[in-house]
Amino acid sequence: MSWARVVHWLWGRSVTARVARLPLVPLAGAYWAVMKVRAARPRSPAPTRLPLPTIAVGNLSVGGTGKTPLAAWIADYCAARGRIPGILMRGYGSDEPLVHRRLVPRAVVVANPDRVAGAGAAQSQGAQVLILDDAYQLLGVARDLNVVVISAESAAGSPWPLPAGPWRERWDALGRADLIVVTRKTATAAVAGALADRLRRNEHAALCTAFLSISHLEGLQSGTRHTIEAITGRRVVAAAGIADPEAFAGQLRGAGATVQLVAYQDHHAYRPADLDRLVRAAAGGDYVVVTEKDAVKLREQWPGSAPEPLVAALAVRLEWNGRALEQAVDAVLRASSH
Repeated sequence: MSWARVVHWLWGRSVTARVARLPLVPLAGAYWAVMKVRAARPRSPAPTRLPLPTIAVGNLSVGGTGKTPLAAWIADYCAARGRIPGILMRGYGSDEPLVHRRLVPRAVVVANPDRVAGAGAAQSQGAQVLILDDAYQLLGVARDLNVVVISAESAAGSPWPLPAGPWRERWDALGRADLIVVTRKTATAAVAGALADRLRRNEHAALCTAFLSISHLEGLQSGTRHTIEAITGRRVVAAAGIADPEAFAGQLRGAGATVQLVAYQDHHAYRPADLDRLVRAAAGGDYVVVTEKDAVKLREQWPGSAPEPLVAALAVRLEWNGRALEQAVDAVLRASSH
């Protein structure tokens, strides 16, 4: 069993998982105390203002919430309104910058742990508005819009912070948010709506929900487009080096496929042995389906003689109160034009 699947099980709701993570609870308590002190400490000097209008997107838990697809959606929304977006990220892992470049070809993408230097680089390349990916805990940088993403799936898991659960911060940190986006992949709309309703009663921020669904499939190398129904009733080997591989497998099962999940650690670098395993699966008649994050690493390595994997294209579909997100981004764009 991969480490990713072990962690997913450990943070689950089963009785055995709850017992297994008991030794981690003291560490989780210490982590929580450190994060609360850090968040409460006065900022001296004041947060740094970047040279362009800034929208930050982040989460309270580690990975799997959909913050990268949402950041790409916001960048594309800005581009559609005539602004060149600059997407800034820390640069942890080489896959996410490549994913953003594929998802938003009109964007300037800069990976630099120094967001001030990254902002300058993006501006010099023509960016007119900045989207900071994974920046909710980046307290030293000012932003015009602070968006936090919470997945309905993670909210239903372990309530503990790291390492006994997935949480970097808990609900009290939502006070810094201007907008809360509740996402879902395998959870129902009712579950996501109930979470949004609970948050709406306790938080001042605007709220909306979004469904992260697989819109279609594309050939890894050919780019040939297939409907999601192409895997209905078929055997699928799902390869996922992402934060929540189980959710990816659940999405494919929801499309009617029989899924064998090959889960790797987030940002996994594919080795020859990994590639051989997937090539054998493809040659054996199964569909191999990968995430966009994995595709950017497999595309150059995949042998042309083997049937190509299909890449699952993820779409952000705004559901309840989606106009709140559009209005919030519009307000930043209007202010930047004055």
